[in-house]
This record gives sequence, structure tokens and C-alpha cells, in this order.
Amino acid sequence: MSLTAQINQISFSPSKSKNLARILQLISESKADLDVFPEYCMGMPLEGLNKGFIEENAEAIEGEFAQKIIESTKRRLSAAVFTMFLRESKSIYNAAVLAKAGKIEAIYRKIHLFDAYGYEESALFASGKSLAIAEIGPFKVGLAVCFDLRFPEFFRAMAYRGVNLFLVPSAWYKGKHKIDQWRILTKARAHENVSYLIAANQTLPQFIGHSLAASPLGFALEELKTLQTSFAVRLGLQELQAAGRLLPTILNSERDFYSKLYKDA
Repeated sequence: MSLTAQINQISFSPSKSKNLARILQLISESKADLDVFPEYCMGMPLEGLNKGFIEENAEAIEGEFAQKIIESTKRRLSAAVFTMFLRESKSIYNAAVLAKAGKIEAIYRKIHLFDAYGYEESALFASGKSLAIAEIGPFKVGLAVCFDLRFPEFFRAMAYRGVNLFLVPSAWYKGKHKIDQWRILTKARAHENVSYLIAANQTLPQFIGHSLAASPLGFALEELKTLQTSFAVRLGLQELQAAGRLLPTILNSERDFYSKLYKDA
């Protein structure tokens, strides 16, 4: 049993309507079971995100942006992970949405907001408080977004719940050592949990690109450079199970011991 996933490496423009049209075109042309898009699908101004831009573009899940993408998965009987500025009551979340065959399977509201390297994402978005887990084909998938990669306990919590495929839309900013950090963290999160990980990243001019699919054994099945392009990768359940037998880290994990350490910290 297997799943074919297409990773779409894009630089989003400030125009929400143009970004939506591009996403819909890529889904319509895809032959994959699952399409994964980067963070900030609704738009990215050249000067960077600001509260006014987010307020202007944020929508409820019932809005046109999300509903058109969800509807596109119904036509293809496929799945897609996209991101949006999700308006809920008086809050706006940086959210990842998993849609499958015209239905919402999971919504992840980003928990670890990017308050680092001089950025303050917490000034723009509310923080989520829960995991988002669903099933696609033979895999149990967990959603994360970008900066979450720096928090291994977040991914381990999903692995304890049976997740074996992490989907990570990202907008990883350029900077010194940032490509090295990206490669290390994506592969480590996959390997330590003996799971697949797909990280779809925005690319130049503001972000590093290098979208990749990481194997349960900690290497890149395929990695892009900085072009705006897409690639498909086959994820095999048998290969995943074989890696788990070789390296049973979740089975051997002393979760009760760790819980006590956290409690006493």
C-alpha cells in the first residue's frame, strides 16, 4: 500500500486571488493522491507580513478561499493541505487545513508562533492549542507548520498517537545557516519518530526553498533547490513498517519517565 504526494514549492504573491488561482491550477493538473502547499498561501507582501494585510485577507473556513480549494479535492477525489489566515470569532490563526474529497479532515492552528530572528508572529496571530490528526490512505497524518519543526516533543506527541506521516507547510526565511537548520530539523523529526515527513516551503526572494520529503531512516527521498516547481514522491507503507522494525524508537520510548521529568521541571 502506498500514497503519492506532490510537494508544491511556490513563492506566493501579495494577491490572494492570484495565489488561489495558482493553487487550484496545480491541484487540477496533479496526478497525486495528496498535494501539499507552503505556509502563507493567502499571500506574502514583499515588505513582510503585517497586521493590516492579515486583517484584510483573513477569512472564515466557510469563505471563498478555503471552499474553492476544498471543492477542487472533490472533483479529483484527492487530498490537499493548504494554509490560510483563519478568522474565528475575534481571533485570526495561522492555520493548515487538510481537505479530502471535498471534506475537511483536519484544521491545525499553529501552536509555536515564530517569535525569533527578530520576528514576532504572536503579534499577528492567536496561538492554537490542539493537535490535528487524520487519515489519508494507509497513513495516519499529523499537521505542523514551519517553526513547529524546532519542537521535537510536539512531533513525538503525534507519534505516540500513531502518526506516521507529518505534513509541514512552511515559509522558512533566508539567513545564515538556515538551509542547514532546515535539513537537519526536517530529517531529524522524521527519523526520531520513524515516520515520513513532507515539508513544502516557499522559496525566493524571501525564503530558502529546499522543499523535501524525508524518509523514516532520516534521509531526503527528494529535495528541491530554489526553483518554483513541484515534484511527486511515493510513500510506501511496507518501507515504513520495515523501518519501524529496524528502529523501534516509539516502542522503546519511556514516555511515563518523560512525563514525570516534565512535571518536575
